[in-house]
Amino acid sequence: MTKPADTAGRFRRLLAILAWLAQVEEAPIDEAASRFEMTPEELVDELEMAACCGVPPYTPDQLMEIVVTDTSVSARLGRSLARPRRLSPHEGFALAAAARALVATPGSDENGALSRALAKLERALGGEPVGVELDNPPFLSEVRAAMESGSELAIAYYSASSDRLTDRKIRPVRLFAAEGHWYLDAWCGEAGDMRRFRVDRISEVRPLEAGTLPPVPVDAAGTSGSEGLNGGGPQPGDPGFAVFVPGPDHRRVRLFVEEPASWLLESIPSVGPPVPVPGGVEVEVFVGGTAWLERLLLRLSPHARVVDPAEDRTVVRDAARRILRRYGAEVAGPGP
Repeated sequence: MTKPADTAGRFRRLLAILAWLAQVEEAPIDEAASRFEMTPEELVDELEMAACCGVPPYTPDQLMEIVVTDTSVSARLGRSLARPRRLSPHEGFALAAAARALVATPGSDENGALSRALAKLERALGGEPVGVELDNPPFLSEVRAAMESGSELAIAYYSASSDRLTDRKIRPVRLFAAEGHWYLDAWCGEAGDMRRFRVDRISEVRPLEAGTLPPVPVDAAGTSGSEGLNGGGPQPGDPGFAVFVPGPDHRRVRLFVEEPASWLLESIPSVGPPVPVPGGVEVEVFVGGTAWLERLLLRLSPHARVVDPAEDRTVVRDAARRILRRYGAEVAGPGP
């Protein structure tokens, strides 16, 4: 098995390895590697992530002890990690609510392992089932059917950021629920890129003839159609996964950023890596609206400026002048 490229995937596998080692205490390294479909070298690399990890106050008895020899591997957990986890009522309720939401998702196995574990947890909480109501917008079934069949749709969509209703042609790619709402990642013909739509803001749906939209580029964000809840579906490292998918009204803006404002590169999703240029870097970001861009540039000023599009190059200057006028300060004449 190839080692997952993403941290989340490696972490999930490491937890599985440690849970097994905690039960057997020690195992031949070849057996452990084979069990998790890894090479011995990959197994050692993963276990190195857990060395010296534990819980506060990080005294020796609260740390994991990972021992790797030429032939065997062992893991001894600290006392706090080794004893069974006891949930508080608050933690138990939160866990039950999350599990109930998963079970309520269309396609879930109502008699599967999760449902049986949930029943035991609810009995421990007092016997009353936890009620969870998922958002069920009017066109959810049509959107799901189009995604599963690879069909294209024409939709009427209300954008909260621009307060307007727009007509769009889309090819649904990924459907998921998060924070009480259903979201759809779809290839948008008007944007020529992937966009994220909130399903309850779709007010009209009609099917399109196959081939109305061009094929989705292989490097587009989210080219794998699947469905999940609270981050389900494609996971980090999976083909087609995108941590950030812009909304329908996002546009691209290229910025020049100097070193004092380099925090931007780790704080805001960008389109591709930054490009080194004399004096700093250029980076392309998605902008949800002019007001958002103004606030960003005021925070970055004077260490960043808009490179493209040209109409946004005066955004920060105009915003600064409005602020100065509000406070009764003099505003200088035309500037760069």
